[in-house]
Amino acid sequence: MTNNISSLPYPKGKFLLGNLPEFIRNPLEFITKCTYEYSDIVPLRIGFKTAFILTNPEHVEQVLKNQELFIKGQGFRILKMLMGEGLATTEGDTWFHQRRLAQPMFHNKQIATYADLMVGSTVQMLNNWQEGETRDIYADLERITLEILAKAIFSLDLSEEAAKALVLTTQEGAHWFEIKRKQSFLIPNWVPTPENLHIRNVVKQADKAIYEIISQRRISNSSKERKDLLSMLMEVRDAEDGSQMTDKQIRDQLATFMFAGQDTTRITLSWAWMLLSEYPEVQTKLLAELQEVLDGRLPTFVDLPHLRYAEMIIKETMRFYPAIPILSRESIKDCKIGDYQVPKGSHVIFAQWAMHRNPRYFEEPDVFKPERWANDLEKRLPRGSYFPFGDGGRICIGKAFAMMEMVLILATITQKIHLEIEPNHPIVAQLTFTLKPKHGIKMIVKKR
Repeated sequence: MTNNISSLPYPKGKFLLGNLPEFIRNPLEFITKCTYEYSDIVPLRIGFKTAFILTNPEHVEQVLKNQELFIKGQGFRILKMLMGEGLATTEGDTWFHQRRLAQPMFHNKQIATYADLMVGSTVQMLNNWQEGETRDIYADLERITLEILAKAIFSLDLSEEAAKALVLTTQEGAHWFEIKRKQSFLIPNWVPTPENLHIRNVVKQADKAIYEIISQRRISNSSKERKDLLSMLMEVRDAEDGSQMTDKQIRDQLATFMFAGQDTTRITLSWAWMLLSEYPEVQTKLLAELQEVLDGRLPTFVDLPHLRYAEMIIKETMRFYPAIPILSRESIKDCKIGDYQVPKGSHVIFAQWAMHRNPRYFEEPDVFKPERWANDLEKRLPRGSYFPFGDGGRICIGKAFAMMEMVLILATITQKIHLEIEPNHPIVAQLTFTLKPKHGIKMIVKKR
């Protein structure tokens, strides 16, 4: 039996704009309100577009798993301006071909080779921190996560010019996306608005740095001797047709890894230290685990299975402050979600922010409690109720890399430094494409 989706209760909107004003003003608050006040599927009218909010994890999982019926939402698609035709933005056969080529780079054996790099870069950063000084942890993590990615991807220290270009692209890209979101993505990227022209120029400078690195690697012909991601991209061949990636395809994959991987990792770690400062009992338990497992030495890849509480802190941080708090898909055919008919071209919205804080699935959802992840909670939860890395075939390919990086950086810094929130600094969560601290997170350094 198929039910009529238009018969479901929905939030009344404005005459012409529908629910657009509320959605643009504060999408997280609006979606959370809809989650608690309406049914499993909440019909919306976003201007002249048909949209639905999904609040049932079964429906969320159905959409995430079905790539043949649902493609990335419009918000994701406009990111082609930054990432090109990379894994995060392509669909169908193009995506499947790229995923098959990139998958070997993220096998556990390959990822393990980056552990010492992550710890070493973190220690080098800490050597510049002084007792009693105030640091913007969000800014510091921007530099270190970029450095780690650059060494993992390129096996080199970025020049100051290249680093500035890539950092600027991330920063300006977030600002540009926020403008586009407030415009409800109505103005195409090709329209020569001031913001579109500006971001094109910013991306051009980043491309110059990336293509120069690719060109130098081609000239040196040293890819076979190296084990970084760039070399693997240049050397990998499709198992079916023997094809290799073009420079443009390599550029798009590198841009995707740099822009998507670096920003989400530092955001999660920044929120983690803010929460540790607010919940000192959690930090005490973490220190006890670090003492038991490491006994004063630096963490390594083989320690990861034993740093269970550190991993729980990261999982709980991603529940509390998901780096990407909203996802959307668009139906490309008439189809069903649950027992409801959904017309082609519908925008389907589901929010990690709302699902991760839903008391139906998480006891005391507004309390930061890493212990909740003990005894394999993640496996016991309904699929679609917790998905910080997405799910289905398009689950983040860098999930294992990111989890290892976050646990190792968390352990390395906590072992050596106690961080306290600077009392007069405002901390405001700002939604762009990600959920970042608008004014950074300033913390006082106290060496252990």
